[in-house]
Amino acid sequence: MQLSHRSLLVSFLTVAGFVSCSTPLPAPRAESARQESGKKLSTMESAPYQAAARPGLATGWGNEKSSSMAVKSFVRASSRPAGMDVIYYNNSEGIKAMNGDAERVGGMQTAAGELVEWGIKGSLGFLPTYKEGSRRLVGGGSGRSYTIAVRNRSKSDLEIVASVDGLDVMDGKTATFSKRGYLVAAGATLEIDGFRTSSETVAAFKFSSVANSYAYMRHGDTRNVGVIGIAVFTQKGVNPWTWMPQEISRRGQARAFAEAPGN
Repeated sequence: MQLSHRSLLVSFLTVAGFVSCSTPLPAPRAESARQESGKKLSTMESAPYQAAARPGLATGWGNEKSSSMAVKSFVRASSRPAGMDVIYYNNSEGIKAMNGDAERVGGMQTAAGELVEWGIKGSLGFLPTYKEGSRRLVGGGSGRSYTIAVRNRSKSDLEIVASVDGLDVMDGKTATFSKRGYLVAAGATLEIDGFRTSSETVAAFKFSSVANSYAYMRHGDTRNVGVIGIAVFTQKGVNPWTWMPQEISRRGQARAFAEAPGN
């Protein structure tokens, strides 16, 4: 099924959210890297060694999970996102190696001019999150599943295009801004829990070794493992920060100083 550039699919996860139509993803196969890549054979022969030699975490192909979708229209205000953000992930040893002085912070962070806040969740809540300058790092464990949680802080629907290891979560191919994403209603929270395999299912995100990552097993490419990203798009003709009428009235009555008793 092909959708127009105006149409998105709504996924019933934590809340209803929208996503672009995509061809069902095939399960990863190591041999497919040879079949699909245009690289020379000599380069491919060394790829398994290179992948196996890389330490730390990547994202593999987890168990299939139910995740139904429906269609709704959404027209972007611009072809460029209102903002984007990235979170790097690794195991505890990798986090220390990347920056041993990073401070522990809360699991959610704001992005896109504070239109959204987002973070990475495990089975028991948000994963350990660290801050080093403007960069965020999340610690995971091999074999553990995770989800990408995004909360819409604005007053209108937003479209979220998400990527894992440089791959779009909808079609498993190279992530770009031109691809469509999940739509998150005002004030709602969406949890993206896998690479979409059909309109009804996803393959759960699961921390793995680099050699067992979806990026390598399907595409023979590991250059972008360890990063999760989101791009946020606003809706054409809609101001996402439009205040409710009662809020405007309240703010008009606000006082800078308390009145003296009896006045």
